[in-house]
Amino acid sequence: MDKPTKAPIDPELARRIQDLIVYKGCGHNQELVADIIDNALKLLHDVEDRGDVRVIQTAVRELRYAFKTFAPYVDKRKVTVFGSARTKPEEPEYKQAAEFGRKMAEAQWMVITGAGPGIMQAGLEGAGVDNSFGAAIRLPHEQVTNSIISGDKKLVNFKYFFTRKVTFIRHSDAIALFPGGFGTMDEGYEALTLMQTGKSRMRPLVLINPPGSTFWRTWDKQIQEHLLRHKLINQEDTKIYRIFDNNDDAIKHIIRFYRNYHSMRWVRDTLIVRLKHTPSPSSVQALNEDFSDIIAGEPIRVIDAMPEEQDEVSALNLPRIGFGFDRRSYGRLRALIDALNTL
Repeated sequence: MDKPTKAPIDPELARRIQDLIVYKGCGHNQELVADIIDNALKLLHDVEDRGDVRVIQTAVRELRYAFKTFAPYVDKRKVTVFGSARTKPEEPEYKQAAEFGRKMAEAQWMVITGAGPGIMQAGLEGAGVDNSFGAAIRLPHEQVTNSIISGDKKLVNFKYFFTRKVTFIRHSDAIALFPGGFGTMDEGYEALTLMQTGKSRMRPLVLINPPGSTFWRTWDKQIQEHLLRHKLINQEDTKIYRIFDNNDDAIKHIIRFYRNYHSMRWVRDTLIVRLKHTPSPSSVQALNEDFSDIIAGEPIRVIDAMPEEQDEVSALNLPRIGFGFDRRSYGRLRALIDALNTL
């Protein structure tokens, strides 16, 4: 599908927008901000309904503030924890989530939750406020900000679920799900869908059963017997998530995901995978043989940082590989990351 063509901006309007940017003291990403201003002005004629414009206004405001809040912690790994707001402190799930948060903080990770009660409070309680982020949602009932994160500068309040979800996914390096209801399922399925379709970064997604529970294995049975059996998903799609019966194994899985793998990004038709260690020529050859089914174009090869990567200063000096990925087999891409982590 062709991308929509961007109409050229009127030169006089471009000059006035630039004057406005200069008046505000300039800053980062000026050309992108100019485009946002241009599109905002188009709302004057393109969208008549006030409610529709309010959605755009609020979404931009919420995302701007959320990105600003997370920016000072960009170099810290973070795990998003999902689970029921109705879980009580005396229940095993609560205690397990608190222990999970504590152990992730001990491993130098930060914890993001929805800032409410139940599993959300437990995760932050375990991690401690210094290692916690809260992404709260305003609801007419049930959801109140927990005492752990209330009043902290790392708490962000949202009106819309979709802007909150963007924040959960964009700023996390791993996702952990404890038992929960519709909201937990929604968040888990969205994370799976985004990774399955390449709309978000690949990351470990763990589903953690409480002691003696089969909660997530029963969920997985539904996946296997209905979605997979009826070919609504592929076998490789089930490799995007892992189920664990204790915190230690889940945490080990999360941390090992970054044993060698660092990050990835696209530059035109090349998928670049940044690593901590350069693979040997024999390892590269083995990767090309083992993953030939997902290569479309250039083979896997060790490359230098590309000019388009200059905006990611922290990754510039890392070793990297590049190849033509088919943009379809994301379960297999996850398997490639696992293979890289064994090198």
